[in-house]
Amino acid sequence: MEASELLPIITVFSLVTVEFGGHGLLTFITTRKGELTPLRERFFRAGHAHAGVLLTLSLVYFLYLPRAGFSSGVEWLFGILLIVGVLAQSGGFFLHLALGAEGATSPGTHVTRAGALAIAAALIALGVGLALNL
Repeated sequence: MEASELLPIITVFSLVTVEFGGHGLLTFITTRKGELTPLRERFFRAGHAHAGVLLTLSLVYFLYLPRAGFSSGVEWLFGILLIVGVLAQSGGFFLHLALGAEGATSPGTHVTRAGALAIAAALIALGVGLALNL
C-alpha cells in the first residue's frame, strides 16, 4: 500500500476525534461554566481548530504527493512528517493547556513550534517536488 493510500485513511479517522473534541469543548463551555479558565479555553480552542484545519490540509497534501515524483520511501517520509507535525502542533496547545501558565513558555509551546517546523518542511518538500516535475 502506498503512503498516499493509507495516510489519508488515518487522516479521515483522525478528523472524527476532532469532531469529538468539538463536542467536548462545547460541553465545557455550555454546561460546566468556570471549569475552564479563559487561558485554558483559548488553548483548547486553538488546539481543536488547528487540528481540524491541518488535518484537512493533509487530505489535499496526499492528493498532490504522488505528483511530486518522489520514491515510495520518500513519500512515506514526508507523509509521516506531515502527520507528526499536525499532531505536534495541535497537541502542543493541549499540552500547554495542561502544563502551561499565562505569559510563559511550556513544553507545549515547544511542541507546537516543532510541529509547525515539521509541517513547513513537509510542505516545502512537496512544493519543490511539484516544481521539479512540471
